[in-house]
Formats: sequence, C-alpha cells, structure tokens
Amino acid sequence: MKVYHEQQAKGIESEKFAIDFTELEEMARGGLLLLSIQIGLKALQNMLENEVVLYTGQKGKHNPQRTAYRHGYETATVVLGGQRIPIAKPRVRSKDRQEEIPIETLLQFQREDMLNNAVVKRILHGVSTRNYQYTLDDIPGEKVSTSKSTVSRHFVYETGKLLKEFLKRRIDEYYPVIMMDGVAIGEYLVVCMLGISKEGKKKVLGIIEGSTENAKICADLIHQTIDRGLKLDEHRLFVLDGGKGLHKAVKDVFGEYADIQRCQIHKSRNVRSYLPESEQKTVKTAMNKAYMEFEYDEAKKKLERLAKELEFKYPSAAVSLREGLEETLTVHRLKVPGLLRITLSNTNPIESAIGTTRDVMGRVKNWRNGDQVMRWAASGFILAEEKFRTVKGYKQIPFLIDALNKNKSVELADVV
Repeated sequence: MKVYHEQQAKGIESEKFAIDFTELEEMARGGLLLLSIQIGLKALQNMLENEVVLYTGQKGKHNPQRTAYRHGYETATVVLGGQRIPIAKPRVRSKDRQEEIPIETLLQFQREDMLNNAVVKRILHGVSTRNYQYTLDDIPGEKVSTSKSTVSRHFVYETGKLLKEFLKRRIDEYYPVIMMDGVAIGEYLVVCMLGISKEGKKKVLGIIEGSTENAKICADLIHQTIDRGLKLDEHRLFVLDGGKGLHKAVKDVFGEYADIQRCQIHKSRNVRSYLPESEQKTVKTAMNKAYMEFEYDEAKKKLERLAKELEFKYPSAAVSLREGLEETLTVHRLKVPGLLRITLSNTNPIESAIGTTRDVMGRVKNWRNGDQVMRWAASGFILAEEKFRTVKGYKQIPFLIDALNKNKSVELADVV
C-alpha cells in the first residue's frame, strides 16, 4: 500500500483502472456484494501492476534505469471475507542479485490477523470449525483456508495471542468495587475478577484456572492483578458469593482496605436449600423484606428474628442464615443509597459476564487441557466486555467511596 501511494505521488504512468458499463452490468447480476468484490479484485491487480512498474518500468518500453525485470506470474492468495482467495501475482526479479523482489502491496492483503480475526468472530458466535466454510460469502474461485483443521489452527493461534494480551493488560484505574466468582467448565474452574470503576464501567481484571475455588488460587489471581497495577492501599467493596476461599484470599491480601458484601441472592438460595418446598416462598419473601430495609439495624433485626423462628423446626436453615449475616448487610451499614445498593447487594453484574462466557464455552464438548480452557475463557470474557453497560446507580458511586473511606477512619479510631 505504501509503495502504491508513493508511486502515485511521483506520477508514474500505469495502466488505467477502468471497467465499461457492459462489464459492470454483467457483474451486478450476482448482487452488489459480488460486484464490489470483482471491482476490488480488479483494483488490487492494478495496484500490484503499479508497484511492478516501479521496479521494471512500463511493460514493452525499454528503460535503462530499471532495477528489476518481470518474471511472469504465479498463483497467490489474499484474505477476503474470512477466507483466502487465489489471484494472479506478478513476479519481479532484481537485475543484480537475481533474487525475487516481494510485492509489498500484496503483503498488506495477505495479513494473517485479518483471517484470524474473522475465524475467531465466527466461532465465538456459534459457528463450528466443520461448518465454517458454509458461513462464508460466495466469492468466485476456489475456497482456501476453510478446512476444519486449518480453521482450528487459526483459532488456536489467535485465541492464544488474545489470552497473552488479556493477561498482560495494565490496571491503572481505581476500581472502588470488585466482584469475584467462578465458572465451572467440565472438570476445570475459572475464577474471574471484575472491577467497577468510579464511572460505573465494568472491566474484567483477570482470570485464573484451577480445580477448585480455594484460597490459594484466588490469592494468586489477586496477586497477578497487583503485579499489573492494582493498588493495595485503596479502600474497596468486594462483592462475593460466600465462598470461603474467595473470602479468605481477599482478607489475607487486602486486609483493612477490604469491605465484603456477601451476595444476598446466594444467601437466600442457600437458606432455602435446607427447607421443604412449602416453606421456601415464605422465607424468601421474609428475607427480601429485611434486605429492603434502609437502616442496617432494622434489616439485621428482621433477619435475626427469622433465624430464631427457623431454628426449632429447621435448625440447619437457621445456621445458614446466621452465617455471615452481617456481611450480607454491608451495603446497609455503609448506607449505600438507592439503585446502587440494589446493584451491589448481589453478584449479578459478574454473573452476566460469566453467563456470556459459559454460553461460548458450552460449545466445546471435550476439554483437553487448562490452556484450552483459558484461551476460550479469555475469548468469552472479551466478548462479554463488548456487551457491558454502565451499572445501574453509577451516579451514586462517589457516595460509596466516601462511605468506604469514612468507615475505615472510624475503625482505625476505635482501634487507637
């Protein structure tokens, strides 16, 4: 492309790119897309010829200043519409070294990344490697690089590159809210860490693969994000599903800078799992009413009253309700206002990202190793990020930040 534009600027004479109307009408019978493709290919051939003229001079005219000579044609391919299509490539050899000179214009249209991106996009949206070729536009000529093995090779290469870039992304922004959760993939588990910025924007901060959601795996994930810029000395609200491994890792690493909000939806679900079906709706309603209270003391009082009512007939449900009860009310204790309180009282914001990733990864039936799991997981979360929206109640995040800082100041004063 660069050479083509340079020769145009120098005013080098070349064959004119022209198509008569009769030819245009004939091409248009196959539709506007086919017409555009045919014109584009003719333009490409013209660009290749213009570059050849730079080295050899005009065809059929003696040029003592030329540095190379024409050496016929050979079949080459260019990337178009997620596939490779054949074209006639002019060959040029240098006069002095008798070596073939590469056509730079052609190299621009042969870039692997264009093909790889098309492959990844189709597969992540549900196209199998076996059926890939049937999703391509009907372009004249033989289809190249569309076999199952070739498509798979391109997908593995590109998702491997995406994974490396994904795991190296810098984290220089302050995220006052962080959510962590895991997604089970076959025998594997991928733990995800998602941040919510001061402007309410969501971003996947990191992922890690392990067999269980244990404290070490979660701590390793946190340390990886710290290595990429996440600061330890900033107050944050961590929204977790209640897993002990996540809880321990967050407290061990962030200590006093972490306030933990246990997901109210998970808590309600856990409590109801110890109840007969006839009691589940009543208990769910009672817990929801308690969580709807604005004041921390009032909400806690209602939950403790419910636990007392349950402990005689359903003691396990009462134990489950009391376990971590205060942490399910952290947004109440911090007096997080309105819509933001609802958003941060559960892990739904990260669950939506996990849902998209689970849909993408659900198409694979046989997981061979952890690297494959991580490649697909990174691709799924990147796809989920494209669909992220600003969280509900984001305008109230400054109130949360003030509450986090004031809360820690009070705790430190009590200690002193």
